[in-house]
Parts: sequence; C-alpha cells; structure tokens
Amino acid sequence: MAEEHILVVDDELEVRELIRDYLVKHGYAVSMADGGAAMRAVLKERPAHLVILDLRMPGEDGLMLARYLRSQGPIGIVMVTASTEVIDRVVGLEMGADDYIAKPFDPRELLARVRSVLRRAQAGAAAPATAGSMGHEVRMGKCVLNLEHAKLFSLEGEEVLMTSMEFDLLKAFASHPNRPLSRDQLLDLAHNKDMEAFDRSVDIRIMRLRRKLEDDPEKPQVLKTVRGRGYMFATKGIA
Repeated sequence: MAEEHILVVDDELEVRELIRDYLVKHGYAVSMADGGAAMRAVLKERPAHLVILDLRMPGEDGLMLARYLRSQGPIGIVMVTASTEVIDRVVGLEMGADDYIAKPFDPRELLARVRSVLRRAQAGAAAPATAGSMGHEVRMGKCVLNLEHAKLFSLEGEEVLMTSMEFDLLKAFASHPNRPLSRDQLLDLAHNKDMEAFDRSVDIRIMRLRRKLEDDPEKPQVLKTVRGRGYMFATKGIA
C-alpha cells in the first residue's frame, strides 16, 4: 500500500515537530527540513507528495523554494505564513502554492487543507503526484519501505537500519501483498543463494523485521504467520 509522504520545511524546530507529530498521528509519513538545502537532501532520497513550506525563512524563502519545487514536477504545496498581508498570499499562490494557512494555526485546519490538496492531486492524475526521486514507497506497519533506494523509514522520517537480506525479504512481501509465501518462495523471490530453504535464519530475519514494523511483535499484524503455508504481508487495516 502506497504511503503519502509529506515534507515539512520550516526554520523553527518547534513548528516542524508540531506539524510532524500531528500528521503522523493521522497516518502520514513525514520528514522535516530546516531550509532549502535540507529539503533538497530529503527529496534526493524520497519522493514527496506534498510539501508544507514556511514563507519567511532566512536564505531561500518559501517563494523561492515553491518555484524550485514546481520546476521539478507536480507536487502539492501548502504555504505557511505569519504575514497578514494579502499580497504575500497572492504571490505565494502565483508562485505555485496550492493553498496557504496563516500562523498561528489550528492543526486540524492544516490537516484539512493537506487532505484537500492531496485529493485534488489524486483526482487529476492516475497516481498521487510526487517530486524528488520518484521512488516507489510502500507502507509496512510503523515504517515505509522505499523500493528504489532500498531504505526503510519510520513514519517520523528517520531511517531504520536493515540488512540487504532484510530488504530483499521486504521487497518480496511488498510485491505480493496479502498472499502467503513459503520459505522456498521467499528465498526464490529474494534471489538469495546463500541459504537453504529450511534454514531457520529465514524465521530469525522475520522476527527481526517484526521488531521494526509491528506495534506488538508478539502479535504481528503486518508480517503474519499463516499456519502450514508461511508468512504474509497483510495490508488490511493499515492507515
């Protein structure tokens, strides 16, 4: 299941964390950046469906960054401004922002605007618009798997370390959601020639992955055991 990734760009840490925590609570994957350089670094690693941009930042301001984002491809942009000047809002929209919200704001209003922009983007395209690496991402429990860059991220945007074999297993699961896979099938899909099909190291790796993905690894809801058949990546119930 694809996960909508939102990038919050604001030079105030407290504001970034407030927005991140609220959006993660409502099921979005969120990364943070304190300015243009950090924003570009994130977009090199992960696609973003929407960027929340502070208008007034030192160095490159929100208007400059909105222009840059628009040059990279379709992406949702919500401008955040402390200014009460109508001209700032007009210029922001003319530079490519899809919507704006004034500080101080109610997080519920920001969430509503984010959802509205994402809905409009999806209605106008076969898939959600993204800018950046254009890598395909799949939500897996508490994490998001980036298939292009072979990286795993928490919903808060932090990279979660994994081995190459763990990635191969997750990629196999992501390619066959809601379908039980035996050890033989997993090893074949992972193209791993170093392990025997009945080697218990497959089970050990599944246990390790559950610690990263599951709310309760003892009662897995993402990488489920299907008795007599193997393991299954369950997408049902994922927000």
